[in-house]
Amino acid sequence: MRGLFRKEKGLCEGRKLRIKTKWVPYAMLLPAFVLVCVFKIYPVISSFSDGFTYNGAFSLQTYKNLIADSTFWNSLWVTIKFNLICIPLQVFIAFILAMLANTTLKGIGIFRTIFYLPYAVSLTVATMIWSLMFNYNNGVLNSILKLLGVGAQGFLTDSKQALLCIIAIASWKGCGYWMMFLLAGLKNIDSGIYEAARIDGAGFFDTVFKITLPLLKKMLLFVCVANTSSNILLFAPMQLVTEGGPKGSTNVLMYEAYKSAFKYADRSRSAAIVTVLLGIIILVAAFQFLVLGNDNEDEKGKKKRRKA
Repeated sequence: MRGLFRKEKGLCEGRKLRIKTKWVPYAMLLPAFVLVCVFKIYPVISSFSDGFTYNGAFSLQTYKNLIADSTFWNSLWVTIKFNLICIPLQVFIAFILAMLANTTLKGIGIFRTIFYLPYAVSLTVATMIWSLMFNYNNGVLNSILKLLGVGAQGFLTDSKQALLCIIAIASWKGCGYWMMFLLAGLKNIDSGIYEAARIDGAGFFDTVFKITLPLLKKMLLFVCVANTSSNILLFAPMQLVTEGGPKGSTNVLMYEAYKSAFKYADRSRSAAIVTVLLGIIILVAAFQFLVLGNDNEDEKGKKKRRKA
């Protein structure tokens, strides 16, 4: 009887211990969950609701005013133009850097560090350094152009060049970061595939376009979408050196939302612009999941045909 009692007592204690330990993971995740809710989810919900508030009541007037605002459409066009140039440029350079960093040359680790180093520099610091280089009177770039017999360029003060200068700053800062993702994707490609291609007589460009890019497709899609989300929300360089000018040539939507909230104290307009940006990001993310889902379905179909 004593043995049976001890056994039952041990089972009860074991159940209590399992019940206690069951909630330990949730308790450890709770602080992070609360922070995400407070600083991520709540601002999104609040911004969405503020966009439909006008003079303290629910209304679509804010969006009507936004549609009729030429500044909004100019900012939207600048945002699209910025991303259409910046994203392909960054992805292309990141891919080239990843290909170089994926070689087995001696000391390649040093070059990987150099390629990644710009990302470790604060965006504010990087922007100020580049603004000094772009300076019309004392900038390094204009000094070099003068030595070459080329006239001084306006760069950040020229409405035709300012956005390109911002793209140069963003690309210098971000290419090394996206390179690391593509390098990880290249490392996952079996080297035996390249050896088989060489035996079959495939050249460098055949290998890149027929092996590397198809096998790197998912990582490239992730980089494109993540890079788009990052660049859509970028406005620090515009705020620091151009303030959206000259002539609105660098006035992206995110900076317009910032000005609406903190300069003009128009919270509803800022929230509406942010909602538009959120919608753009969701559409791009949906495109990624759509493409990845199709790829997964194709792979499942191939496996089923092989089994059959």
